[in-house]
Amino acid sequence: MRLIDEFLPEYDAREFHRTQVHASPSRIYCAFRSTDLADAMLVRICLALRALPGVLLSPMRGLRHIRIRLGTSMTLREFETHGFRVLAENPPHEILIGLMGSFWKMDGGLLPIDSTTFKGSQLPGTARVAWNFSVVEQKNGMCELATETRVICSDAKSRRYFGLYWAIIRPGSGLIRRYMLRSIRKKAESAT
Repeated sequence: MRLIDEFLPEYDAREFHRTQVHASPSRIYCAFRSTDLADAMLVRICLALRALPGVLLSPMRGLRHIRIRLGTSMTLREFETHGFRVLAENPPHEILIGLMGSFWKMDGGLLPIDSTTFKGSQLPGTARVAWNFSVVEQKNGMCELATETRVICSDAKSRRYFGLYWAIIRPGSGLIRRYMLRSIRKKAESAT
């Protein structure tokens, strides 16, 4: 069973992307952990745009987040400083990342989580995100590198709010994930 299926078997929204990589599963897994997941300027811009509402709430903090997103690398470790958490790993096949909050709010309404709180009861007015990267070895010597994002909302009201939010950010979210896969593939293949 995949980790994402264990942690979030039911969901309200889902996004899935994949690519083929000419590298071993362990090389791809290592590349994922060290790749600048936002090395494309378009990804940096999308991430900075997501941080823009925070500028209205806290101008100094919000501007700092935008500068960070535009100017520095965004490895998995950097994502963790922004509320994402590694919930579980099955090296070199899958890593599962989670996030919980009210993403449609200007400040993101992020809640501190770990694997136990993620699996626990969900607070009203929140959504849970499970985001994985998985590697499956193919018979032709290639590997499939995939990323899947699943979201479940706690109640009807949060589903409505999230639905509006998702309608706006989904195109950028998909673009970000496709660029991330491309960056991981490039790093894994260049290391062979």
